[in-house]
Amino acid sequence: MKKDLKSEYFSIPNLLSYFRLILIPVYLAVYFAADTTRGFLWAALVIAVSGLTDMLDGKIARRFNMITEWGKLIDPVADKLTMAAVALSLAFDFPLMRLVFALYVVKEGFMGVMGLIMLRRGFRMDGAMWYGKVCTAVTYLVVFVLLLCPQLDRQIQTALISVQIAVTLLAFALYARYYRIVWKRMKKPGCAR
Repeated sequence: MKKDLKSEYFSIPNLLSYFRLILIPVYLAVYFAADTTRGFLWAALVIAVSGLTDMLDGKIARRFNMITEWGKLIDPVADKLTMAAVALSLAFDFPLMRLVFALYVVKEGFMGVMGLIMLRRGFRMDGAMWYGKVCTAVTYLVVFVLLLCPQLDRQIQTALISVQIAVTLLAFALYARYYRIVWKRMKKPGCAR
């Protein structure tokens, strides 16, 4: 029994997810204390470490057969909380990021509700779709540029954030379409519920 609890909750991939959760307040403290380019570089470094551990936990889980039900839950929670914290923190310095944060909350809220509804009907989405991964990659890119180049021209900042908004809207629309298609299939007679 103890071994099962240990492998379920304290596997290396899950420990990396916990570490990412710990990095959220670290990032926020570093970001809000930053008043020089060096300070923002440290904030970017914290996010880079978080992104690296996110990439590693999935690879380790698959490679060494350490995939757990708890890991399937805690990994995306750590991802979503990290992205929300980053968007919210940047909203203090980049007003257009407020729209990104609001859009992120709506998108993730919709996906969370739909995921629970589908789960109750016996459907479980297994991982992010390609457009979700593209959205995450674009978000990381924009975040790094904003953190590493805090003196960047306002028009360039606005253009970058606008691209992030467009990609997020596209991912949101494609996820909504995906859930609609799955919902229709589940309603057909003979489909497992």
